Amino acid sequence: MNDQPRRRPAKPHRRPKKDPVRFLAFEALRAVDERDAYANLVLPPLLKKARAKGDFDGRDAALATELVYGTLRRQGTYDAIVAACIDRPLREVDPPVLDVLNMGVHQLLGTRIPTHAAVSASVELARVVLGEGRAKFVNAVLRKVSAHDLDGWVEKVAPPYEEDAEDHLAVVHSHPRWVVSALWDALGGGRAGIEDLLEADNERPEVTLVARPGRSTTEELVKALGDENALPGRWSPYAVRMAEGGEPGALTAVQEGRAGVQDEGSQLVATALAAVPVEGRDTRWLDGCAGPGGKAALLAALAAERGATLLAAEKQPHRARLVERALAGNPGPYQVITADGTRPPWLPGTFDRILMDVPCSGLGALRRRPEARWRRRTEDLEAFSPLQRALLREALKAVRVGGVVGYATCSPHLAETRVVVEDVLKGRGGEPVEAEWVDARPLMPGVPALGDGPDVQLWPHLHGTDAMYLALLRRTG
Repeated sequence: MNDQPRRRPAKPHRRPKKDPVRFLAFEALRAVDERDAYANLVLPPLLKKARAKGDFDGRDAALATELVYGTLRRQGTYDAIVAACIDRPLREVDPPVLDVLNMGVHQLLGTRIPTHAAVSASVELARVVLGEGRAKFVNAVLRKVSAHDLDGWVEKVAPPYEEDAEDHLAVVHSHPRWVVSALWDALGGGRAGIEDLLEADNERPEVTLVARPGRSTTEELVKALGDENALPGRWSPYAVRMAEGGEPGALTAVQEGRAGVQDEGSQLVATALAAVPVEGRDTRWLDGCAGPGGKAALLAALAAERGATLLAAEKQPHRARLVERALAGNPGPYQVITADGTRPPWLPGTFDRILMDVPCSGLGALRRRPEARWRRRTEDLEAFSPLQRALLREALKAVRVGGVVGYATCSPHLAETRVVVEDVLKGRGGEPVEAEWVDARPLMPGVPALGDGPDVQLWPHLHGTDAMYLALLRRTG
């Protein structure tokens, strides 16, 4: 008789199960990290491909979108939490592992997914994309994370506000410290305002449509969406806000280019420039940095109503093609060219109205591009600075005496907004320009909290828009 203990049969090897939703979200996060891609450009084609294969329904797409954007928005907070749960510096964790971890942390602390499901789904994803060894590491870390809710973790990992206000806000609201400092300087005021702004940056923005005048109407868009899925714009007469879950690309008016997706802040910039009174001729308009074409399309429609012509210029050929697509079908005359606004092909004094929506840091659109906050550096502002001044200086030369230039940025950073305008007007770094401020506030009727003027800064937490800046300048000599 054999007295040797019987061995238990080995468990059969189980192949990890691929969860298409989380795998797709991981793919998107890796593209953002590895290729410096933007989630709003990477995610839609991935979702479209998954739908075409039959892997996804609407709920799956919504979850994948939430996992990607939620992880990116809260990356700073989640990094601090993960760092508190491991015994090595965070920089020593491989980026793919950190993506799986942060996505798991978001499911635990930022969604209603049950704890056991969030942990098991994340570990299963790790088995698929990282291997068994790293999956065990992910499991151990996420079990530590699950010991507290988000508020509990923030209390542990964020320094007290009284000791270091900027670092506290950076960790709590998941923004780099330098961005917190810059936004606070631009906003002014105390703690409540900056906290409201940082919270607004972490909220999912509404999808806002623009009904291009003469080509579509807000009534048409509301009817196409259905009353239950459409909200009126807050400020722009051409805006319609979509309820969550809508597909703007499914609307006929959007497919035909008679309407488009455009933040209300961008609409207000274009309509304010078009509303400035000018004496004499008003037939030649220029959008000097027209890509990708949203403001150009609205300006072209407004110009057509008055018998004016829009010239849309864009330096990058691929962006110029996007402008052509946006303007296609406009009823009035227009032209799209590839041109550098700092070395313009047009003669001085050619135009009556000019919009220069200059390249910038994009700190005003962190709701839409959350990864930009981690990608930008203070030195980037120094790189944009000469270009922004050169574009405004050339625009003021290109407008006729009595004509108007709108200088716009999707950034509230003072170094990209008022400081640029004041430097150009005072001749710092170039010849002085004979121009005067035009008060932009009356040209945005009904919009509150526009400040002391004459320029305007819009804010996500005050206006529900991107943080667009607009200065209007009339050439006087």
